[in-house]
Amino acid sequence: MSFSLFGISSTIIFLSLTIVVIWVLVEVKRLKHKIGAIALIALIIFSYLSFFAVFNSQKLDLKTPVGLADASKIYFSWLGSLFTNLKVLTANAIHLDWKPDNSTKVRSKYRRK
Repeated sequence: MSFSLFGISSTIIFLSLTIVVIWVLVEVKRLKHKIGAIALIALIIFSYLSFFAVFNSQKLDLKTPVGLADASKIYFSWLGSLFTNLKVLTANAIHLDWKPDNSTKVRSKYRRK
C-alpha cells in the first residue's frame, strides 16, 4: 500500500513540475513579446521627438524630394554625431578611476616631525 501512495505522490509532483515548467515557458515567450513591443514604441517615440528637435529651428519643405533629401541628410548627420558623442562619453567614463578611495591626504605646513 505504501508503494501505491509513493507512486501517486511522485506522479502528482511530476505533473505539477511539468505544468509549472510549461507555464514559465509561456510567460517568458509573452515577456519577450512585451519587451519587443516596448522597445519598438520607445524607438518610435525617440524618432518622432528627435525629428522635431532637429528640425524645429530649420525651414525645410518636406513635400518635395529635394527637401526630403536635405532633411534626411541633416537628421542622419545629427544622429551620427549623437552616437559619436555617446561613444566619447562612454570612453571617458571607462577611463575614470572608479576605485573607492576613502583616504584623506592632508598637506599641511604644520606637519609633525
